[in-house]
Amino acid sequence: MFAAYVTVTVVAAVLTGSAAVTYLAGHPYPKTQLDMKRLPHSWAPVLGALLAAGSSGLLAGFAVPLLGTLAAGGLVLYFVGAFVAHLRVGSRQLVGPAVFLAVSVAALVLGLGHRGPW
Repeated sequence: MFAAYVTVTVVAAVLTGSAAVTYLAGHPYPKTQLDMKRLPHSWAPVLGALLAAGSSGLLAGFAVPLLGTLAAGGLVLYFVGAFVAHLRVGSRQLVGPAVFLAVSVAALVLGLGHRGPW
């Protein structure tokens, strides 16, 4: 159980961390995603900061379990919002948000199963 928890948490942190970098670095891909979802480009740094906080919170959860639980829960909410944003505009490109959501849910569930909520 511990090996699965560590593996999934690290994978989730790397995935969300790399997404945060693309948002914060001004890469064109997040801008096209924001355009497709009809959201302002000014949201990119905020979304990138939320992803970065979630990613670092997952890793900090190895030392402070409550922080990891909160970070995983926050990422689940973030990616539910991303999924809804895709559906709102009629996008059928749901694999990306579904993968991120699944990994975040797995990190949350394995974290709770491994150490409990606190």
